[in-house]
This record gives sequence, structure tokens and C-alpha cells, in this order.
Amino acid sequence: MKKTLLGTLTGVCFMMAVTLLPVETLHAQDAPPAVIAVEAETVEKTFSELGGDSGDTAWMIVATVLVLFMTFPGLALFYGGLVRAKNILSILVQCFAVGCLMSILWLAYGYSLAYGEGNAFIGNLDKMFLQGVGVNTIDGTIPESVFFTFQMTFAIITPALIVGAFAERMKFSSVLVFCAIWFTFSYVPVWHMVWGGGLISGWSAMDFAGGTVVHINAGVAGLVTCILLGKRKSYGASSMYPHSVPMTLIGASMLWVGWFGFNAGSELAADGTAGMALLVTQIAAATAAFTWMIVEWIVAKKPTAVGIATGAVAGLVAITPASGSAGPMGALIIGFASAVICYLCATSLKKALGYDDSLDVFGVHGIGGIVGAVLTGVCAAESLGGSGLELPSMSAQVFVQIKSVVVTIIWSAVVSVAAYYIASALTGGCRVSEDEEVQGLDLNSHGESGYNS
Repeated sequence: MKKTLLGTLTGVCFMMAVTLLPVETLHAQDAPPAVIAVEAETVEKTFSELGGDSGDTAWMIVATVLVLFMTFPGLALFYGGLVRAKNILSILVQCFAVGCLMSILWLAYGYSLAYGEGNAFIGNLDKMFLQGVGVNTIDGTIPESVFFTFQMTFAIITPALIVGAFAERMKFSSVLVFCAIWFTFSYVPVWHMVWGGGLISGWSAMDFAGGTVVHINAGVAGLVTCILLGKRKSYGASSMYPHSVPMTLIGASMLWVGWFGFNAGSELAADGTAGMALLVTQIAAATAAFTWMIVEWIVAKKPTAVGIATGAVAGLVAITPASGSAGPMGALIIGFASAVICYLCATSLKKALGYDDSLDVFGVHGIGGIVGAVLTGVCAAESLGGSGLELPSMSAQVFVQIKSVVVTIIWSAVVSVAAYYIASALTGGCRVSEDEEVQGLDLNSHGESGYNS
């Protein structure tokens, strides 16, 4: 009886499944191989006729995944290892949640305002929610959907970088509100000004992969916010050592790997420029990591694991704007300069000025971005194996680079101040209570503990 009932139920389920299947699906299954081949050929031909290139598209899909890998889990682990154990989850959740929020905002209006035609400072809203973008919409040689998603990963990681500056003391709700406002009024306009045909683009400033748009923009926001928020309780009076150095090194390694998509992917094609961007990224990162290690060895008498990892990130940041124009010699110069200058700023300068940039967002990303942006005008010189900038043009290009840096610093700083106070008003103050800070944000903000005994 059971077997009969089971057989009946199975038959009914099968008939329902067959009935509910779309007619087109059944027809496709029954189509002879020759028809399928013709249809595939037609799709490929249409893509080609539209100017699409399958090789470029394949590379850009990989590059997009690599850049997303930088945030999930690279940056989250890099930052997570640097905080105290009681705040590990807060960092992971902040990176995760900010990434989700930025994905939605980039779709809703961010991409349209950044990429759309507009004025010198902002685009238009013609492509809100990707209106008019479909499977056959091509941007250059790749589908616009791929270009959109690649740029989305940049929009994800940039606000996520900022959270390291105010780690361990900011309300989760305030983080989300602040990042949403800052994304709208700082990241998107600067993107448009640099890459969308706006003000800075009109100056012919060189920023291949985001020295101004990403690193200076985020670094300045981090500095402003950590100053407004105030120092962590007992900062400078008690030790605040990283709780998991191995986690930090793993995260730094993931960032390093993902950065090849960040820089080489910014060419938007699988060609020689992308290949050179890949090469100079490796050289600059390795040079900076090794230089930071030596400098720390001389100054602090010990070459630390956190130091060499931070040095690698500094080199990666600095080569970003120059990765499409610098040659191997330029990468060596940028890697060395970024390590020395960022080390001094993340240690001596921070101590002298007394601000609590928890994870050295400004010292590494802000300063590294500035060093890289300025040296881009130098290292593009033909004599250094760069993209062909002639010596008489170098001083003019450096001046343009400096102008772009100054505009980005001022813009991000003003927006960051406004975003902080608006977030504070909307969330009843941005800072957690003293008791919550002492107990840790994991339990108080998220009701969980990263490590349970």
C-alpha cells in the first residue's frame, strides 16, 4: 500500500513538473544539435558585431572577482586581525554590510551619477537601476554589465577602507549612515571628476586605477572621522596589540592577489598595458614590503610581520594611479618612496599629531595615494620606461597631479565632516558608550562573540 501511494505521489509530482515547464524549455531540449550550434553562432556573431571581445570580457570577469575578493575576505581579515579580539566580528560585519549597501546604492543611482553625462562635478540619472542596460549593451569591448560590476567592486572597497580609521568605537548604525552619505557626495562625484569626463579629467590628470578616487578619498575621510570621533579609551595608556597577526598576514596576501585585478583590470582589456600593470604592481608591492621591513629593522630593531604586510599594502596603494603609465624602474621608485614616507607618517607623524587612526588608513591609503599620484607624473617619463611622457612635460604633469590631489583632499574632507554630523544627528551620536567600548563591539553591537571558549 505504501509503495502504491509513493508511486502515485511520484507520478503526480512528475506530471506537475512537466506541465509547469516552459514550452520553450521543452523545445530547446528537443532541438537537434545543428540548430543549437546555429543559435550559438548567431549570439557570438551579434556580440562581435557590437564590438565585443570575448577575451577582454573573460579577463574582466576574472578581474571583477579578484577585486571583490579584496574586500570579501581580504580587507576584512587584514583589518580583523589588527583589532582586539573583542572587536573582530564588528570589523567583519562592517566590511560585509558596507559591501552590501554599496552594491545597492551603486545600482540605484551611484553608477548613473558617476558615469553618466552631466557637468564638471556629477553625472545624470539616466541609468538609474541600470535603465537601458541589457545583455547586448556593450561598453568598449566588454558588456556594460561587466563594466558596471567591475566598478561596483571599487565602490564596495572604498568606503570599507574607511572603517579601519574609526575601528572599535563607532556605532554600527552610524557606520552605515556615514558611508551612505559619503559614498553619495564624495565617492561618486570624485569618480565622475576623475574618470567620468569631469573637472579633473579635463586637466588630463593621470589616475589609472584609483589613487585619488579610492585611496586619497578614503584616507582623508578616515582621518577626518577618527579626529571627530575622538581617541579610543585608554589609547596611548595601555597596549592595543593586534589579536591575530596571522589573520592580518593572510588578509594582506589576499589583498595583494586581488590587487592584480584592481590595477591590471583597470585597462578594461586583455592587452600589453594590462600586462605591464600586472608587472609593476608586483614590483612596487615587493619593493615597498622589503623597504618597510628594513626601515623598521633599523628604527625599531625588529622586522615585524605586521610591518612587512603593511609595507606591501602601502606599495600597492602607491602604484595604483601609476600602474597604467609607469615602467619597472618607476615601480621601484614608487615602492621605495611609499614605504619610507608611509612608515614615517603611520608612526612619527601620527604620534606627533596625536590622532587615533586605529588601523592607519590615512597613513597608508591617504599618504600612499598622495605619494603615488604625484610620482605618477614623474614615473610616466620615457627615460624611466614609462608610457612616453617627455622630460619637458614632466613638471607640468606633476603640477596637474598635485592639483588633482588637493581637490580630492578638500572635497573628501568637507563631505566627511558633513556626513559625520548628519550621521551623529540621525543615530543619537556616532560613538558607542564607554561601557560598550570596554566590553567590546562584538557583544554590544552584534550580540555575538568572535571566540567562544
